[in-house]
Amino acid sequence: MFDDTVGGVLGPGAGASACGAGLIRRRRRRWVRGVSAGVGVVVVAAAGVGWGVYAKLDANITPDNAAAAELARYEKERPTALVKGAQNILLIGSDSRSGDGNAEYGRDSGTERSDTTILLHLAADRRSATAVSLPRDLMVDVPGCLRPDGTRTEPMFAMFNYAFQVGGSGCTIRTVEKLTNVRIDHHMVVDFHGFKDMVDAVDGVEVCLKSPIRDKAAKLRLPAGKVTLDGEQALGYVRARKSLGNGSDTDRMDRQQGFLGALVNKVQSDDVLFNPVKLYPVLDAATSSLTTDPELANLRGLYELVRGLRNIPTEHVQFLTVPRESYIYNANRDQLVEPEAEKLFARLRADRTVAVRKQVPQDSVANTLNTAPGSGVSPAPTFRGNTAAEDTCG
Repeated sequence: MFDDTVGGVLGPGAGASACGAGLIRRRRRRWVRGVSAGVGVVVVAAAGVGWGVYAKLDANITPDNAAAAELARYEKERPTALVKGAQNILLIGSDSRSGDGNAEYGRDSGTERSDTTILLHLAADRRSATAVSLPRDLMVDVPGCLRPDGTRTEPMFAMFNYAFQVGGSGCTIRTVEKLTNVRIDHHMVVDFHGFKDMVDAVDGVEVCLKSPIRDKAAKLRLPAGKVTLDGEQALGYVRARKSLGNGSDTDRMDRQQGFLGALVNKVQSDDVLFNPVKLYPVLDAATSSLTTDPELANLRGLYELVRGLRNIPTEHVQFLTVPRESYIYNANRDQLVEPEAEKLFARLRADRTVAVRKQVPQDSVANTLNTAPGSGVSPAPTFRGNTAAEDTCG
């Protein structure tokens, strides 16, 4: 994410008390349980070591007041949430060159782009989670937005990442809502440095490489097989495009989604969650890397968001990319595939499930999974994607 980076809520937590090896093994199978447990431990551990630690972690998170003001200004234009309890969180990876450690990735032009954006839908019953990647080159209608200098842009049909470049997260949220008609409840933004810190804080993340990587631009020289990436390597891995896979942005998004699953699984492992020496750096890196809406900009807000996620099995945590194809007027740009994209957005709005497979037929949206004929059950459309339960090395 990461020409592009995407951050998540990480940490240990509620339900972290030991109740036997069997329970611990079962918990390892559920990454979201580890996530929610993580944030709970943030609160408990901070209280145990003193108010100073809690206050520091709490103060690390930056509230995005500018976006909140922009969204409030256009509240009447925003979609209505249809299902009580369902949550939609927009995860934005910023390629900002400003700030500590980011200048080495290029010149600071005073702007930043969102080269990775993920719409994360959490079901109201907290039995499933769906992460939908939105391509940076997708051609969309960007509304008129407030620039950092106080002026306003004109509405424009442009690449999706233009929204973040000219109007930050507030403009990006309005663009996504206009595109999907899905109400965005919360958002999180992370930059290069924050992403690297998170990976280093967990002592690296293991990935499986089908072939060696030799990428001078990404500063990567890696062997085939299972490899543990440090922060710098991980950033190059998720940002690289032309030298890995088939060179497409879709291939890169698949790689990013797989890496995110591996990162979360590493964070929720016993080695991190139950080791105080490793836990604090993870919490410090996670909170320092986040800019969020004001409601989430504190430890309690993050805990409230994720506390109900502990029972989501990994097979119900799904990653997919919005149905897209080459833009009719420019093969280097994307456009939505309809009616598939609208069917996906409609399912998210109504808090209904979708199904994912690594390979699906061209008419996959019309297909069903595990639905008996005449059962009266509305079929779940099938999209190309994967679940957190799938072994990337399998």
